[in-house]
Amino acid sequence: MANIILVEDDPSARTALELALSRQGHSVTSRATGEEGLETMRARRPEIAVLDVMLPGIDGIEVCRRVRRTDTLPVILLTARGDDLDVVLGLEAGADDYVVKPVEPRVLDARIRAVLRRADRTPSDRSVYGDLVIDRTSLKATRKGADVRLTPTELRLLLELSRRPGQAMTRQQLLAAVWEHTYPGDSRLVDACVQRVRAKIEDEPASPRLIETVRGFGYRFVAP
Repeated sequence: MANIILVEDDPSARTALELALSRQGHSVTSRATGEEGLETMRARRPEIAVLDVMLPGIDGIEVCRRVRRTDTLPVILLTARGDDLDVVLGLEAGADDYVVKPVEPRVLDARIRAVLRRADRTPSDRSVYGDLVIDRTSLKATRKGADVRLTPTELRLLLELSRRPGQAMTRQQLLAAVWEHTYPGDSRLVDACVQRVRAKIEDEPASPRLIETVRGFGYRFVAP
């Protein structure tokens, strides 16, 4: 069971999702606007946030962006079918996953549980790659002695890639290992997350040394 904040402006959709997730064993706090959602999260941090992209006032993408400034709270976006721009913007803002509307409650529940499993996994060893240190016991990464603020999904991706230095992994392999689903259209989840991780661990993210792109295939972690 997870403590979830659901931010959805449509009353009928909000009520239906709150009821469905409650039946799955979750504790759900629902809000109708981004402003209300942020205020609630500041007062009492949930375990995961589910945000509709199209909210009045502060939209879901901006809520995600503001959360990411100070927190690694897992975030799932609800987006309209075929609205690729919103998906890309949301992933770049730091969302861990997205679910297309109309929302099938069982799919949303599965995605929530998968994101939370990523946050709870605790591999057990420590690796040093130049000035980057990945501690798989404490689930932390440091760079030049300073903590690298990674979301659970970003950390899981870094752990997965760095576990096999020099070995290229396809986007589908990474989707299965990190996101626990393999729909081909979700490969942009991988690309966006790689970009965010590079921005945090590379000296020059545009010319990465640690996470290489294997053109037409996927990505490879290169140990210095």
